[in-house]
Amino acid sequence: MDHDNGQQQLEWIQVPFAEGVSRELRAGQRLLLSGVIYGARDQAHLRFVEDLDHKNRPPDPPVDLRGQVIYYVGPTPPPPGRPCGAAGPTTSGRMDKYTPRMLEYGVRGLIGKGKRSAEVIGAIKKHGAVYLAVTGGAGALIGRCIKEMKVVAYPDLGPEAVYRITVENFPVTVAIDSRGDDLYKSGPAQYRRNAPGAPGTVPGAFL
Repeated sequence: MDHDNGQQQLEWIQVPFAEGVSRELRAGQRLLLSGVIYGARDQAHLRFVEDLDHKNRPPDPPVDLRGQVIYYVGPTPPPPGRPCGAAGPTTSGRMDKYTPRMLEYGVRGLIGKGKRSAEVIGAIKKHGAVYLAVTGGAGALIGRCIKEMKVVAYPDLGPEAVYRITVENFPVTVAIDSRGDDLYKSGPAQYRRNAPGAPGTVPGAFL
């Protein structure tokens, strides 16, 4: 991959990532994901971490997420002929308390919206993972990228269950890479440099 022009690139990436891919991606790259990801929000994360730490019985998580990419999503009911309805991202900060443990376990990619804590960024660096941001408020459009969706764990949680999701050309932006480079910090700084006197935010769907 040519990372020098990462913000101008649009790369097609297979998920789950091939070995080493999560370490190669750089903040600012725009990607289209195709393959399988897993949907889970805070209640599923809580249950999963409790299973990992043997606080529940049976002690092992019901699905193996090592090497996988997790999308923070709670999909709406599907219209006729579709696998799901709207499937927009949940604010990622809700998962911050569980994310270091999930990355230690072996998850390699995270998809959501919004900033991450310093602890999460440190864990992303430590484990060679990557955080990908998607457009907030575009749940209906994102839903069209989903070709198949089925519950694979914790069905009692309803829309907060764990879903296996097959996606095609799912648009994301690399927000935090495995070096700890954070687009939520570098983006506004670059905008201020390029537009003196502008407010300290950067226009862009990933925010």
